[in-house]
Amino acid sequence: MATKQGTLSINSENILPIIKKWMYSDHDIFFRELVSNGCDAITKLKKLEVMGEYSFSDDYKPAIQVIVNPTDKTLKFIDNGLGMTADEVEEYITQIAFSGATDFLEKYKDKTNEDQIIGHFGLGFYSAFMVADEVHIDTLSFKSDATPVHWECDGGTEYSIGDGTRTTPGTEITLFLNEDSLEFANEYRAREVLEKYCSFMPVEIFLSKANAEPEYQTIEKDELLDSDTIIETIHEDAKMEEEEKEDGTKELVEISPAKDKYKILKRPVSISDTTPLWTKHPNDCSDDDYKDFYRKVFQDYKEPLFWIHLNMDYPFNLKGILYFPKINTEYDSIEGKIKLYNNQVFIADNIKEVIPEFLMLLKGVIDCPDLPLNVSRSALQNDGFVKKIADYITKKVADKLSGMCKTDREAYEKYWDDISPFIKFGCLKDDKFCEKITAYVLFKNLEGKYFALPDALKVNDEPAVEVENADGTSATADDTDNAADDKKRTIYYVTDEVQQSQYIRMFKEAGLDAFILTHNIDQPFISQLEHKNDKIKFQRIDAELGEGVKEEIDAEAMKDDIDTLTATFRNALKNDKLDVKVEKLKDESVSSMITLSEESRRMQDMMKMYNMYGMDPAMFGGSNETLVLNANNQLVKYVLANKDSENVPMICEQLYDLAMISHKPLSPEAMTRFIKRSNEILMLLTK
Repeated sequence: MATKQGTLSINSENILPIIKKWMYSDHDIFFRELVSNGCDAITKLKKLEVMGEYSFSDDYKPAIQVIVNPTDKTLKFIDNGLGMTADEVEEYITQIAFSGATDFLEKYKDKTNEDQIIGHFGLGFYSAFMVADEVHIDTLSFKSDATPVHWECDGGTEYSIGDGTRTTPGTEITLFLNEDSLEFANEYRAREVLEKYCSFMPVEIFLSKANAEPEYQTIEKDELLDSDTIIETIHEDAKMEEEEKEDGTKELVEISPAKDKYKILKRPVSISDTTPLWTKHPNDCSDDDYKDFYRKVFQDYKEPLFWIHLNMDYPFNLKGILYFPKINTEYDSIEGKIKLYNNQVFIADNIKEVIPEFLMLLKGVIDCPDLPLNVSRSALQNDGFVKKIADYITKKVADKLSGMCKTDREAYEKYWDDISPFIKFGCLKDDKFCEKITAYVLFKNLEGKYFALPDALKVNDEPAVEVENADGTSATADDTDNAADDKKRTIYYVTDEVQQSQYIRMFKEAGLDAFILTHNIDQPFISQLEHKNDKIKFQRIDAELGEGVKEEIDAEAMKDDIDTLTATFRNALKNDKLDVKVEKLKDESVSSMITLSEESRRMQDMMKMYNMYGMDPAMFGGSNETLVLNANNQLVKYVLANKDSENVPMICEQLYDLAMISHKPLSPEAMTRFIKRSNEILMLLTK
């Protein structure tokens, strides 16, 4: 064929520079596009073979070769797929946005399907010009009468096409890298990019360096393959060892027989795992398979808690594996990674349209060939179909969790502390997920036992509130028609077992229980529960003193004592706005405590969250802490009986600080005063 000149068929002379510079956000993505093209060429040839229109040779092994050449500043992509004729080169390559994959599927639509055909837009090849000053194609069609073709273009609208020299079917693309892209001719950089985009493509991919020194390996005879190139046979004599017999004489005993080993050219190792775990049926995968895959993909050597294997064919094709990692940190530092694939081709991490936000705390892979991708294959087109996929994934996760809670409660409780931030975040972010999973949210009590929400409401012998189950029905602890059911049911909780230990002790002594909610996602979560269930009220155990820890008092009869104690403490603490409350606690050893209403504390927490430091909570309807004095305590009785004593102000300050210490840490200045005052009180005992 005579060399011929032509012009690329495009609608605008400016489109090629746009493709080169703007179509792809990551310039290294040309690896994915060119390797994908090679995979498509091989896949098409396999389909033709299945249809009886082509026969492979006995030694045919589908593969893609990527060869870096830092000396010549080139990069080659070679496949042994179906190749192209000169007419096909002009049709598929020179007409930008004419997809060979689409044309192939249309031509054989009655004999094949779209499975494993990756390309759809006809633009991927031109990603090469993002990094290359010039691109050459050498190709030979699988057709029996085909002649080899050579095509080249320097990135403008002009190209040349003529006879080539390729002798076997397939295509070789050579990139002459520009000065800004020479990094891609480095073997290590090329491997990094290939592993990023091509680790699971359906064809084996091999990377090599042009003119590199050969590498060797030594193998046993039973490991030898027909394809191995033997460089040297290495004979090893039998190994003998002298052993002493029962009669005291010695003899040589063979401990390892003579054998031959073979020095061979090092076997190439494919970058691509052509049958990744998610493509297999869950019944064919062991726990070790899942753990090994997790370590390989995410480089995380902490074992995942458990996983969900997604495998769906209708109404859309979706496969994948979602892992629940062990979470040891606070919610705001959790970072998961969901890798999205299209026919085993990496698309992106954490595409929000497909992966609900709360699922991004997980790690995993999702492969959906039906995803409506844009022309760069890096983002999704606006499509209602995508929402259906996201809803399906959400449903599968909810089904897995609720099923585990119902059928394997022991395992569910074992994992709960690790997965609860994820579940609660999901409830906050996704109403449908929340509806399905609320009945399976667990609460851990002070003894380390777990209760689902309906059962948690029974703990302190209060009637339960209706809770919606996953199936839309209601679950109740009690189902009574009494008017008392209209009041809110209180669930007590603890946020710091050490700081709130005195309150916990009093609760236990009173036969009351509380639940441990230490994660910073717990506060918005319980607020949501209260909003959705108006009969539930969550209250921290230091918000007010429960009926079980105090006796009833006659406020009118004690009015004078209450007024005296209030005035005495306000004067001693120089705070005429101090809230003082006098109670008769069952535990006489407790002199004083601090309470802060649930509403005020939540308001303070919100102000901290939004960095509203220094603002008065009273501006938002909040109030300061209340000092609770125990009228049954001897120190409080002493203050009441000796309000004019010179030691009373010091005792009042000490009782206030002791109460505050059991409520929250003292400021550095207050702690300094507390220590100094403690020493002074001890000195009084020596006099």
